[in-house]
This record gives sequence, C-alpha cells and structure tokens, in this order.
Amino acid sequence: MAAERGRPRLWLLLCLLPQVCCEYGMVHVLSEKGSSKGKDYCILFNSQWAHLPHDLGKASLLQLQDQTASVLCSPSDVPDGGFNNQIPMVMRGNCTFYEKVRLAQINGARGLLIVSRERLVPPGGNRSQYEEIDIPVALLSYTDMLDIGKSFGSSVKGAMYAPNEPVLDYNMVIIFVMAVGTVAIGGYWAGSRDVKKRYMKHKRDDGAEKHDDETVDVTPIMICVFVVMCCSMLVLLYFFYDHLVYVIIGIFCLAASIGLYSCLSPFVRRFPLGKCRIPDNNLPYFHKRPQVRMLVLAVFCISVSVVWGIFRNEDQWAWVLQDALGIAFCLYMLKTIRLPTFKGCTLLLLVLFVYDVFFVFITPFLTKTGESIMVEVAAGPSDSATHEKLPMVLKVPRLNSSPLALCDRPFSLLGFGDILVPGLLVAYCHRFDIQVQSSRVYFVACTIAYGIGLLVTFVALALMQMGQPALLYLVPCTLLTSFAVALWRKELGMFWTGSGFAKDLPQPPLVIAPVSCPELPKDSGSVPDPPPDTEQVTNPTLHVEEPHGPTTATEEPTDTNTNTDQSEIPIAPSEEPAGQNKDDAENKCLNAEQNQTE
Repeated sequence: MAAERGRPRLWLLLCLLPQVCCEYGMVHVLSEKGSSKGKDYCILFNSQWAHLPHDLGKASLLQLQDQTASVLCSPSDVPDGGFNNQIPMVMRGNCTFYEKVRLAQINGARGLLIVSRERLVPPGGNRSQYEEIDIPVALLSYTDMLDIGKSFGSSVKGAMYAPNEPVLDYNMVIIFVMAVGTVAIGGYWAGSRDVKKRYMKHKRDDGAEKHDDETVDVTPIMICVFVVMCCSMLVLLYFFYDHLVYVIIGIFCLAASIGLYSCLSPFVRRFPLGKCRIPDNNLPYFHKRPQVRMLVLAVFCISVSVVWGIFRNEDQWAWVLQDALGIAFCLYMLKTIRLPTFKGCTLLLLVLFVYDVFFVFITPFLTKTGESIMVEVAAGPSDSATHEKLPMVLKVPRLNSSPLALCDRPFSLLGFGDILVPGLLVAYCHRFDIQVQSSRVYFVACTIAYGIGLLVTFVALALMQMGQPALLYLVPCTLLTSFAVALWRKELGMFWTGSGFAKDLPQPPLVIAPVSCPELPKDSGSVPDPPPDTEQVTNPTLHVEEPHGPTTATEEPTDTNTNTDQSEIPIAPSEEPAGQNKDDAENKCLNAEQNQTE
C-alpha cells in the first residue's frame, strides 16, 4: 500500500485542465458581537480570479451577508443598496460563475461565497473573464453555511485566506514510532518463538489447549497466488468499492479480534486468577473446556472489534481503536507467517515492490480520470456513496492547522502492507541471528534500515505532495542492508538458502558426558541380537559424532513434530566405542532402548 495524506488530490488533476485552477482555503468566521470564538470553514477557490492572502492577519475582515435565498443570476437578485464592502453568500445554480461574480463586483462586493449542496468544484472561467474580475470567489458547502448560521447567528464577519501547507506534519512522528515499533517487536517475537518451537520441548497443559499458534511457511507458489489475489482485489475494489468495502470491514473485525487475542493471551496466562475450566459440554469450541480467563479475553477482544465496527466513522477517537487493532493484526501475521529463506524474502519483496509502484505511478495513465488506483482505493473514492474508508491502514489525525486538514485530508495513512512485508524479512533476520549466534546483528541492521526507508518515504511525500508507494523505498533499504551484512560476515550462502534452520549448521552440545548404560528391567523380555553388518546404532533422539578420539553422544533437542510416544519416553544418553567391534552388552542395551522408543 501507499503512504499518503488522506484522500488523493483530485484537485491537482483539475489544476492541469485549461483555464481552471483550484486551491483549498479557509474562511474565518466571527460573530459581530465578539461574544464567541471564531471558527474556520473550508472553501475551494480559483486563484485566477483573485489571490487570497496566506496570513489571517493580512486578510480583510468583512461582513458576511446571507443571500442564499437567491442565486444572483440577474440584477433583480441584488438587494437594495448592493453589497457595499461585504461578502455575499449566494446559492449555486442557474448561471455561470462569471455571471455571479460579475454582478457581485459591480454592486460593491469585496468577495463572493457560492454555497453548494453538491461536491465542491473549482469556479472556472476563461482568460478574459479572469482579467475582468478582481475580487476572490470561492465555494462553501451547504452544511458549513448552516453551521455558520447556527453557531454565530445572522450577524457575522468573515475573512478569506489560504495559509501555506506545512512541509511535514508532526503526526508523521507518531506513525513512524508505531510502524518501526511494530516491525521491531513483531520481528523479534516471531524469530524468538520460531527458534523456541524448533529447539525446546513444549510443555502443554493437559492437551486441552495449545499455547502456541501454528506457523505457515510461505512458498514461491503461495507468493505468486497472493500477488494475483492482491491485484484482483484491488481492481475489484476500484470498480465496486461501495459493495466490497463492507466485506473488507467485516474481515478486518474478525482478523483484528484474533490478532488482539493472540497478542494478549501470553500476558493473561501469567495472571493467577481464572485458571479453572468450564464444565464438560458438546458445544463447538467449548467442548475443549477452555480456561475461564481465556474465555473472558476472547469476549473482550470481540467486543473491542465490535465497538470499532459500530463507531468506526467517529473521527475524534475511533482512529485509536483502529490503530490498536491494526498493530495487533500485524503482530499476529508476523508471528504466524514465516519466510524460510532469504531467497523467498527477496522474491516476495521484489514482486510487491513492482506491484506497489505499478498501482501508484502507472495506473494513472490507464484510468480515464487519471487517478491512481492504489491511492484512490486506500483513501476511498471521492464519489463513493457510502463514504466508507478501508480499515487496513494506520491513521493519525493531522496535528497542524491547514486547509488540507480542514477540507480534505484530516488523517495521514500508512498501509499494513508497508509494515508486514518488510517485517517478514526482519523476522527472518532475527531467526538467522539466533541460529548463527551473531548477537542479532542482522535483526538490528534490518530494523534500522526499515526506519531509514520510512524516513525517506516521508521526505518524498513532503517534496512531491502526493501519495507515495512506501515499498519503493522500504524494499531497497531492507534488502540491500541484509544482503550487505551477510556478505560482510561471509554467510551469504547460508543466509540465502536458510541452511542454518535445518541440520546443516553444527549445533552446540547440550550434554557431553560418557554415561554407562542402565540395567534392563527383568520383565522387559529377551532382547534380539543386533544385525551383524550394523556399523552404528543411533538412538532416534541422539546426534552422534565420531571425531578422532573417544566418541561422545550429544543430546539433540527434540523437534516439535516428534510424536507423542517418542517424547514421553525418557532416553538415557549412551556412549559408543570408537572401534568397529562393539561390546555385545552395550549393543543389547541400545537396541532395547530403541525398541522401547519405537
């Protein structure tokens, strides 16, 4: 997904059309009595009619005259006495913008506000008309006009101005901290959990519930299928946004509640209360007899998602819930999805790199309106009947006061894909760090590279003032940094193939001690003689090395996939002689242990 500042700038496209230029501005409204604090309202103006000052202190504070009962298309619509040093507010319709503003200027108006019940469009004209008019003209929404009357009454003053947009909003700092923090925590958690699963024996309750979720290894075929699905879904959302947006919202609520449960469950299990289980029953899920505390946690997570789903359009606070659920969802995905090799990481990141750049920069040349499909879908189409927004983004309200924040872009956005895709590489780096015992140099370097790539994205956003495909900057930073570290440490071969996660790398011995074989129980029965051509008898859970000299048996940690029978039978470590002719008693002992294990 792209990182952008809210809705795509359709007005920039309109500025490229002949004789039409539009900008967002503000009208600052005060009561003539001075009893209430002023308020800013959004206006859309054409600077070719007349420029607006950038500073409110330099703007003329004039009386706003409510003439919305007329459309100001003929001299009969002009009140007696005209608009001497006033800014009339008239309704849109029945004639051109030029006819309205010309009548207002002739009758002494110092500006004109055209009230529109429809979507605001730039007040256009031609070059000769622009040269004739020297008062500003702007469009004001009908709802804002009603709010002005309700808040300030009929006697009000207003000043039209257009402050400059800030280069970078402070909310980018909040987005940066959330994104980098999620990638760092998710990558660290996923790597540690994966290594623990491979090299430590799991202690489960009594088989009634699992404490660890299963991971999914991503294959090249799965990557190709995933990218095709992303492209198809994005195109479908572009054409059928109003129908599919509710499906995406429902999926997000379900996935976010699962992610929140997964993130909170390790902390809830530390509480000493609520360990009792529900009684035996035949209900779905409940027949596993979950603990009461885990059941309460599940109800809480579902309730949070439902609350967000009901109040998702509350701009004052709903974004906090959306960000919390989004971070939990990203952590859950980073913990569940695993890329087994750097080769798979490179394939995934490069394919999504092309996907992101294509749908942000190339699709404007393919659509009729010149809109970017990615930006349009991420921010919500301007002509959407539902006015719903996709929830698959982190969003933070703009902290600076500006026309864009007031009119069209109250939030800054960062898509989940810009967190998850590099986060999978960070998780891979952490797993490899633990395998080769490198003091987490790969993990730290990749996390720092992600932060640098995100900063570059914000700089490009500020300079270009348009939605940016964040993966355009994140993918090169993270991939090249990981590659450089592996090359510097001369581990590129293992890092590329992920060989450190199998049995290619020698593991440090956990137990190195010659131990005599215990006596067999008397009721164990007769032990069959070993085959005469057997050169080495190896216990299934023992890794035996034969260096020059006495041989020791090293206990290898049990893999989590070992069946129950093998994991429940304790096996004592043994010692083999270095010569080819083995002692008959030890052979019988080892074979008896092997039969017990089988």
